[in-house]
Amino acid sequence: QVQLVESGGGSVQVGGSRRLSCAASGRTISGYSMAWFRQAPGKEREFVAAISWNGYIPAYADSVKGRFTISRDNASRTMYLQMNGLRPEDTAVYYCAAASGLFVATTSRQYNYWGQGTQVTVSS
Repeated sequence: QVQLVESGGGSVQVGGSRRLSCAASGRTISGYSMAWFRQAPGKEREFVAAISWNGYIPAYADSVKGRFTISRDNASRTMYLQMNGLRPEDTAVYYCAAASGLFVATTSRQYNYWGQGTQVTVSS
């Protein structure tokens, strides 16, 4: 099994920045694709960003492209989400996910392992 733990959430003003981290333990993650999803109250969980096992094939939701950057460090078993230019609509619980495979996936059903989530709140 792979255990995932998110951190870095909190409150931030509009236009601010936060960096989320997802630490993995258990199995090595070098052969796993990883992703970030988020879920706001009353809404379905939505895709945010994904990254391939080697970090060369990132994918972003249109709503965050140009503002968020996904990255990973396999040596430290950590995935990151750098969030810039935050907006109120970015307020959500952010989850990290992982799946065995070389290429990215953008639907939650394709991921086997999930973190517990970390809250990000953006306000004026």
